[in-house]
Amino acid sequence: MSEAALQIEGLSKSFDKRVVDNLDLRVAPGELYALLGPNGAGKTTTLRMAVGLTRPESGSVHVFGVDALAEPLAAKRLTAWLPDEPMLYDKLTPAEYLGFVAGLWRIPPAEAAPEAERLLKWLELWEQRDTPCEGFSRGMKQKVALAGALIHRPRLLILDEPLTGLDANMARAVKDALRAVADAGAGVIVTTHILEVAERLADRIGIIAHGRLLAEGTLAELRAQAGSDALTLEDAFIRPTRDPEAAAGA
Repeated sequence: MSEAALQIEGLSKSFDKRVVDNLDLRVAPGELYALLGPNGAGKTTTLRMAVGLTRPESGSVHVFGVDALAEPLAAKRLTAWLPDEPMLYDKLTPAEYLGFVAGLWRIPPAEAAPEAERLLKWLELWEQRDTPCEGFSRGMKQKVALAGALIHRPRLLILDEPLTGLDANMARAVKDALRAVADAGAGVIVTTHILEVAERLADRIGIIAHGRLLAEGTLAELRAQAGSDALTLEDAFIRPTRDPEAAAGA
């Protein structure tokens, strides 16, 4: 088996209650993995632990073989994190924002400038490169944030609800971009409440509830696990999250 882009083993975290419960998860290089689950299932907490924003109580996280808990800076150099709300400095233009982010990563300007140009053209932001972000739509801001996440050429891209609030055209553009990142060899993991997105976009799908991974696989494999080839992904999703104890014992 090839080295995982992301390998999570035995991950657990509690706040007032157990939020993530002994979770195992593996994302391969070049794979687009969708993590599905209802509100409060533990999706975001899992991703925040994977990128080093939240410390787990137990378990391990490895990014391309790097122990993210023992060597957090080395792991973060390989990783990009995009939360559900685009985090931009609205007074900056896309070109200025990418220059700022590249500086944080200590990328020399001679390398950062052509990479920023490539990303802005690829994400169809070139014409707006000198326009302050404050007037942009949510979808435009999401694309600028995605460009910022990619400026250091991460090998693992993690996104929390990247399509929330986007219109159909903008959502399609973001989905195409994520597919291209995965096809270029990076591991990509996204959370989403939009089941059709996972069905059409992801190579594999994980279904999480109560902090536990209840089912995982391709759409065909999830249907087989649920016991019917006729089931839609929505059927395969709703059944185990309604009764996680039964699913865990299946």
